Amino acid sequence: MRIALFIACFNDVMYPTTGKAMVRLLRRLGHEVVFPTSQTCCGQMHFNTGYQDDCIPLAERFCDTFDEYDVVLAASGSCASMVKEYYPALAQRKHSTALANRVDSVGSRVYELSELLIDVLDVTDTGSYFPHTVTYHPTCHTLRMLKIGDRPIRLLRNVSEIDLVDLPDAEECCGFGGTFSIKNGDTSSAMGTDKIANVMATKAEIVTAADNSCLMHMGGILSRSRAGLRPLHYAEILASTEEEPYDTGEPIPTVERPVQEYARGTR
Repeated sequence: MRIALFIACFNDVMYPTTGKAMVRLLRRLGHEVVFPTSQTCCGQMHFNTGYQDDCIPLAERFCDTFDEYDVVLAASGSCASMVKEYYPALAQRKHSTALANRVDSVGSRVYELSELLIDVLDVTDTGSYFPHTVTYHPTCHTLRMLKIGDRPIRLLRNVSEIDLVDLPDAEECCGFGGTFSIKNGDTSSAMGTDKIANVMATKAEIVTAADNSCLMHMGGILSRSRAGLRPLHYAEILASTEEEPYDTGEPIPTVERPVQEYARGTR
């Protein structure tokens, strides 16, 4: 299958290894992945901060870029939800039936990685190998808007040698929320600290998710706490095999830590 990769700004600028992992994984499974170079920002940041009219040309450009492809893989759950959930609102704002038809057509072909693998490619075992203890955080956009459910967990459970542990209160928001973390910093930090308390309670080496934005937020708290636990997009876990372990850039430590130091409510 020929798959177009929609990398999303956040990944392109800060976490390019996620896109590379997706390409590596899908090529290993026998599919062609292309990267349309005309893609730009999907407009989520503009939409969420009140500049919705400025989003319309971005939605039109997205349709121009990806309309020729049967399948579009979004490397960000939040950006996928922007296309699928809010592009129709932009078409309505423009009072354009033509744009409404285009965003409906293209949006129906946009998939988050686990949706693509399980629902389109009929793959639940990716032949991956990752001998580490991992806990999974379901991000708000993937859980509540895309409604991908347990698909990432089903994929992770089939990874050889992984020790996948449940995250307490997994469905609670990590507190990032894009500009929410800037405009409401204290609340965001408190939510993030509560989330990290639960992450630490699992004694995992890795916390994984489908959105690098949430992983960045949690990773900042972990780094400041010197917790010895790393955030990692689940695509990078699925891209790893025993013959070719995925190079995450640094060793994944095995550490002992007293959970009580990260009790809920610690600031």
